[in-house]
Amino acid sequence: MPSKKALVRRPSPRLAEGLVTHIEREKVDFDLAVEQWEAYVEALREHGWETVEVEPEDDCPDSVFVEDTVVMYKNVALITRPGADSRREETAGVEEAVARLGCSVNWIWEPGTLDGGDVLKIGDTIYVGRGGRTNAPGVQQLRAAFEPLGARVVAVPVSKVLHLKSAVTALPDGTVIGSIPRVDRPSLFPRFLSVPEESGSHVVLLGGSKLLMAASAPKSAELLADLGHDPVVVDISEFEKLEGCVTCLSVRLRELYA
Repeated sequence: MPSKKALVRRPSPRLAEGLVTHIEREKVDFDLAVEQWEAYVEALREHGWETVEVEPEDDCPDSVFVEDTVVMYKNVALITRPGADSRREETAGVEEAVARLGCSVNWIWEPGTLDGGDVLKIGDTIYVGRGGRTNAPGVQQLRAAFEPLGARVVAVPVSKVLHLKSAVTALPDGTVIGSIPRVDRPSLFPRFLSVPEESGSHVVLLGGSKLLMAASAPKSAELLADLGHDPVVVDISEFEKLEGCVTCLSVRLRELYA
């Protein structure tokens, strides 16, 4: 049977030093962040996901944003080479974790850079954001790793937000959702739905109609509920101060087989 495993990583005590690029720095409450992270992990578990904790990286402020360190397609784990130098030490522990789970492991090599937050998978189509953290060689290497396995890789521009998935994610039927002011080219997606809040652009598919969403997007949650979806709301305010969202805090592994 397909898997429902989710990689997560406990916040570093240096979380408040995490990078910010497109927003003003705000004070981060570390104790509250840990509480929010634990509630996020519990929400995954409550909806049938087995969480796998990656070894913490206490000296890496951004390490809680585990999504940026690996991209999964089928049973292949592509270990990234983050666009920010300060984040490159984060990948070793993630590589160990996915190897223990039986994944086939590939890597992004210099001069390529790729952040997992720039990768949006919809079926066998993989959209990859070409922007500040992901460069052209990184896109080429992702294409070389996944297209032989049946993926179609589509590069899209990202200039208004940190990562592609800071701007858009997708609903279970493949409809891409986003806040228009943050999306460079909505027309690149076959089906696009505008949502009223920037943080409403971010959903994690929990299974069935359930969507993990941030508490900061009540209007978007109401819109999606009206369309027949079932929002599961979590407060991630301390991570949003560091340009984080619900997708950043886990890596979902859906296609591992026993």
